[in-house]
Amino acid sequence: MSTANAAPAATVTSRTALWGRLALGTVASAVLFTVAWIVLSFISDGYTIDGDHISPYSNLTQPISGLGMGDTAPYMNTVFVLSGLLLGVGFLGFFRAIEGGRTIRRVLASIGLGLAPIGLALIGLFDLEASTLHFAGVTLAFQLPILTFVAVGLFMRDVSDRRLANLLLYVAAPITLILMAVFFSTFDQATTADGEGIAGLTQRLWLTWVLAWYAVLGWTAHRTTNR
Repeated sequence: MSTANAAPAATVTSRTALWGRLALGTVASAVLFTVAWIVLSFISDGYTIDGDHISPYSNLTQPISGLGMGDTAPYMNTVFVLSGLLLGVGFLGFFRAIEGGRTIRRVLASIGLGLAPIGLALIGLFDLEASTLHFAGVTLAFQLPILTFVAVGLFMRDVSDRRLANLLLYVAAPITLILMAVFFSTFDQATTADGEGIAGLTQRLWLTWVLAWYAVLGWTAHRTTNR
């Protein structure tokens, strides 16, 4: 009898560990995205938008989306889509590895995190010249987290991870808002087209911050299943 009971328990543990490993997709997504724009920024010879050729490409002045145009377009846009897929797998693992929580909070957290991978994919499928869908992707992947981190923080309180919950509520969400505001205050289309300003830098700080917190969520789920 004890042997029969042990077998299902071992199966459940194995499945939980699998979800924890899949949650690391968020870490892989953040690493792939970051390494890609760093490497491709040294390869890019600029890009053309609205008839204007912007060259040379600079991480200080140009947005990451600029790498999704010109000679580096096939590579960066593929990375956007692959990063979105990895992020989606990671968030699936996150919610399967971490059970419980109030239904409404779990649903809101799931919706917020579930839209982020779609956003990354949209950025890769539609470049800057398809601005409506491109910036819809930016909104889902990098602006919505201001609210998503609050929803996930409240959800994590329900599952007794108050330390991470407080970090999401009082650090991740407000600093995301601040970094986004700093980017928009430094971004000017004409200045960027002239290869001046620091909008490329402020954007990278903002996007890296958001992706880092996505990675933290996946790592937390993985660590939880290996205790």
